[in-house]
Amino acid sequence: MTQNPPRRVVLDVWCDLQCPDCHRAEADLRALRERFGEALEIRRRHFPLPAHRHALDAAQAAEEAYAQGRGEEYWTAVLARTEELGRRGPALLTEVAAGLGLDAAEVETALIDGRHTLLVDADQAEGRALGVTGTPTYVIGGQRLDGGRGQEGLRERIAGLAEGLLAQASGL
Repeated sequence: MTQNPPRRVVLDVWCDLQCPDCHRAEADLRALRERFGEALEIRRRHFPLPAHRHALDAAQAAEEAYAQGRGEEYWTAVLARTEELGRRGPALLTEVAAGLGLDAAEVETALIDGRHTLLVDADQAEGRALGVTGTPTYVIGGQRLDGGRGQEGLRERIAGLAEGLLAQASGL
């Protein structure tokens, strides 16, 4: 007997790790994870904004954290300290890494050698091609939702789209 592959919907979230709106969006992402579980794959994408001078470093540090197996925790921890990141920059990024048990020296080295620059640039280029101009921006089922203009009602819109896509996928 052949099992059907699991039904999944992808939610891409373009974010700037120095963006207070992205920090506020974390509560919505947690609620969506709880509601849909593995049926909703949330993919974090980088979109460092020029107005946030440490956002590019934060994106590269997050990629190093992913390489070390703790990217999700790192992402969330940095977003929780967006205001502090604006003041402290790379020192905060290595401090967060050390606090999570990551190799902070390797995070610092990654910021110097730029080993994750291409990954961050690719996310940003894809975002631009899709019309992303601010953060957070969500893309689900080919629809772009701009959270930078306000989070009001976005969780419900995303949930509705996800439910519709999951129903389509299961043939209902």
